[in-house]
Amino acid sequence: MNVLSNALSNALSYIRTIGVSDVIDIFIVAYLIYKLIEITRRTNFFNLAKGLILFVVALWVAEIFDLTMISFFLRRATELGLLVLVILFQPELRHMLEKLGSRFSSRSSEATTEMEGAIKEAVQACSDMSDSRTGALVIFERNIKLNEIIATGTVLDADLSAELLKNIFFVKAPLHDGAVVVRGGRITAAGCVLPLTSSPNISKDLGMRHRAGIGMSERSDAVVIIVSEETGAISCAIDGMLKRHLKPQVLEKILRKELLEQKEEEEEPNFFLKLGRKLFASEPEEEEENEGNL
Repeated sequence: MNVLSNALSNALSYIRTIGVSDVIDIFIVAYLIYKLIEITRRTNFFNLAKGLILFVVALWVAEIFDLTMISFFLRRATELGLLVLVILFQPELRHMLEKLGSRFSSRSSEATTEMEGAIKEAVQACSDMSDSRTGALVIFERNIKLNEIIATGTVLDADLSAELLKNIFFVKAPLHDGAVVVRGGRITAAGCVLPLTSSPNISKDLGMRHRAGIGMSERSDAVVIIVSEETGAISCAIDGMLKRHLKPQVLEKILRKELLEQKEEEEEPNFFLKLGRKLFASEPEEEEENEGNL
């Protein structure tokens, strides 16, 4: 009992010494650990993590039993370990930094009506290509610029229309095998080459088009639409997650939510003005509901 009481008193004494900076420090470390776990789940880092744990255990055992030569080699390997990790996981680290930077970067606001028209045309094209079982891969760019992906294709800079998309992905068209990149409601490029996903948890019945779409969503914040050539099913990939067998109405709701609502939130002047609008907007809605009940 004395040991337990002493442990509790020591714990309480430590808790009393925690300040604001300590809380901030804990939250930052927790966030970094969360992002590390997220990267581990989406990549083959899990096997490497097991190897790193075994490496640390071996170093600890070598220190306990005073194994001089083994400790020497393990310490030298540790000095080079950080550089090796940066080289091995350069794409994942770059993607994480791009996402972090995109949250603080300002972008020019596009016309909402143009994006709404692009969404309607894209949904109509996907619906028609689904009926005819025409494979398609359409990427809606958001904050992270896809200049490297655009450079792999043919620059078009054209208004997005359902007929143009269907012509691009027509089986005998020269650009039908690649992806279309949409920036600000306009088709920027076609026939683009995408990176494939490295996730081992992908279903075996998904082809190269779906793997490319998932890989693109893993490496950027883009919204990717995939139409299967074999089944005609419509899918949507966001942040490495694939939503399959979507109806055109559901696809349109997803696109409007991801492309329009996010833009409105970014263009909101500040938090207090947003809160004020919600507070003052709630009163007329209640009055309209009361009038409807009467």
